[in-house]
Amino acid sequence: MNGQSKMRVVSLIASGTEIVHGIGRGDWLVGRSHECDYPAEVNQLPQITEPKFSTQGSSRDIDDRVREVLETGLSVYSVDADKLRALRPDVIVTQDQCEVCAVTLKDVEQAVCGWMSESVKIVSLRPEGLEEVWCDITRVAEALICSDRGENLIAQMRARMTEIKETAESSCGRPTIACIEWIDPLMAAANWMPSLVEMAGGENLFGEAGKHSPYIDWDDLVAADPEVIIVLPCGFVMSRVVKEARHLQAQSGWNDLRAVRGGRVFVTDGHQFFNRPGPRLVESLEILAEILHPELFNFGHRDRAWAPLKTAC
Repeated sequence: MNGQSKMRVVSLIASGTEIVHGIGRGDWLVGRSHECDYPAEVNQLPQITEPKFSTQGSSRDIDDRVREVLETGLSVYSVDADKLRALRPDVIVTQDQCEVCAVTLKDVEQAVCGWMSESVKIVSLRPEGLEEVWCDITRVAEALICSDRGENLIAQMRARMTEIKETAESSCGRPTIACIEWIDPLMAAANWMPSLVEMAGGENLFGEAGKHSPYIDWDDLVAADPEVIIVLPCGFVMSRVVKEARHLQAQSGWNDLRAVRGGRVFVTDGHQFFNRPGPRLVESLEILAEILHPELFNFGHRDRAWAPLKTAC
């Protein structure tokens, strides 16, 4: 296949779909995962995957269902192998960082083992931290014969992030922050999130850059007493986060936390932002900057992508 030939691309992870669009190859996509919904036009593509559990209910309900599936030794998501084969992909984008977040490399390999030819290339993303996100963009661009576009996208993202970081450095303080990635059981955000918090002018309390998100005890959160709490559960839109946050508000000691007393607890759209390691990590950084330093930043994300959590009745 020469550099001018149009490839048929199936992306089975939302961040991968956004990367493909970010490098100007969106018109090459012929299939997507059940979670790929941005930009809007991808919703017209055939859906190749679905979860093996109900995504309705509380965060505890979902966690229990996922654990039950994993304990049986099965994958959390299913891939429609027949539909995938019918799309005749040249490139399949998947991931092997988290077996809970999206379809994994193993899922894809099992789906294609009976028919995949040597001409089909699988690009598996592993965004453990921000540097790996740059590497993933590079690898997707290389697979789609447009390395220069990948380099340009990375340069644009880095430039925007650097501008925010330099502006945040002029702030008078760095508030301590707890980023909550899952509510019940309680989990802090890690991977690329600590790096974003630092660039936004905050001091991250839980989770290490480049490592998986850790479970934390409620007592540890109380002991750390963060100045700011941001709730950003993976896969939850903002209205759902507001509902789920009632669990936090019901915990002993909640009203005594500095963040609560200071009115600095925020809910966000964890479905569209923060948890998709692709081009919109820049917007995720903008959201953090607006929350942490409203005196310095106003990108217009408030009430659309984040909002203060109202006091429980």
